[in-house]
Amino acid sequence: MTQQAQYWVHNLDPFIFRIYGDIGVRYYGVAYLLGFVAAIYILKLYYKKGRSPLSADQVDSSIFVIVAGVLLGGRMGYVFFYAWPQFCSDPLTLIKVWQGGMSSHGGFIGVMISVWWISRKQKIPFMQIADLFSTVTPIGLFFGRIANFINGELWGKVTNVSWAVVFPKSAPPGTPIEYVQPRHPSQLYEASLEGLFLLIYLQLRFWFGNPLKRAGQLSGEFLILYAIVRIIGEQYREPDAALILEVSRGIFYSYFMIVLGIGFIIYSRRKTVEIET
Repeated sequence: MTQQAQYWVHNLDPFIFRIYGDIGVRYYGVAYLLGFVAAIYILKLYYKKGRSPLSADQVDSSIFVIVAGVLLGGRMGYVFFYAWPQFCSDPLTLIKVWQGGMSSHGGFIGVMISVWWISRKQKIPFMQIADLFSTVTPIGLFFGRIANFINGELWGKVTNVSWAVVFPKSAPPGTPIEYVQPRHPSQLYEASLEGLFLLIYLQLRFWFGNPLKRAGQLSGEFLILYAIVRIIGEQYREPDAALILEVSRGIFYSYFMIVLGIGFIIYSRRKTVEIET
């Protein structure tokens, strides 16, 4: 028995069903859809319970802006943060979405721009809107990381732990499966940390307190905690781009999120905003 025979070999199909060739419905797309649908439901529940200034109608009109921010920011972030050399040699890389590639850090930038637009449109303070969307963002992160696992991408570092997974795509094409090394299923670690942990924490903070009176506090906590759990997850994840200052890009960009999160919290402690309902 080879060492690899002790481990599960990843053989999941990224398609729920195929229409033709590489055209079809992918789990990755459904993951985004589930994240948005769940976010809409929870945001409307906030208003129904008198804990949000954003009405149900305003949620419906705002979610399309958030969707655009997530998709555009995530794609542009991936290209500019992780695939800049490819973009320089082939600018069409930006629109080749069928080849995959989204950046959570880029998605956050896109969401912040969208929140700024919603704030101006709905005449609700930016920090209040940011806090609301911060509490539901982990849902999308959770489903997205599960989809990463199904796709067999963003795998972890080589290991011999009993729950390691053999990802065929982690080896050069044509490599016999018995020579593919088992790796950490880091996507599932990230789903648990970035998704479930942050969602539970932020929901508890939202429902068992009155954080929106200190607008910016929840957003700051989210940014800092996301950066911390991302840095933890990166310890088990194989870097998917060249290192920056001897650390993975996921860790490097997370440092900026910590600084931004601290800035949000400092702002929140200097401003007290009553919830408008």
